[in-house]
Amino acid sequence: VQLQAFGGGLVQAGGSLRLSCAASGRTFSIDGMGWFRQAPGKEREFVGSIRWSGGRTNYADSVKGRFTVSSDNAKNTVYLQMNSLKPEDTAVYYCASRSSVSLSYDYWGQGTEVTVSS
Repeated sequence: VQLQAFGGGLVQAGGSLRLSCAASGRTFSIDGMGWFRQAPGKEREFVGSIRWSGGRTNYADSVKGRFTVSSDNAKNTVYLQMNSLKPEDTAVYYCASRSSVSLSYDYWGQGTEVTVSS
């Protein structure tokens, strides 16, 4: 599975961005997709996820009510709509695919940088 994430950039606090992640290759093996982020000097953390079947979503407490994960299964693409952005949302954002066999995030995209200015 190959993943390509894009859509990052510089935005002012309170603004919005939408990230996209397109999956290709053995997409039939994907159970769901997740978004993670890593801020400078910090460990990578979970942001949100979506199951391919049924569309069930899950979010980190820090982004609930502000971020929305959605998918277009026909395009094998997952989105992260980020609203009411805060400077603490500044990070490199990664998408990852969850295997239907191992139920772990086996494949990762290259990351896209999001910078929120105050």
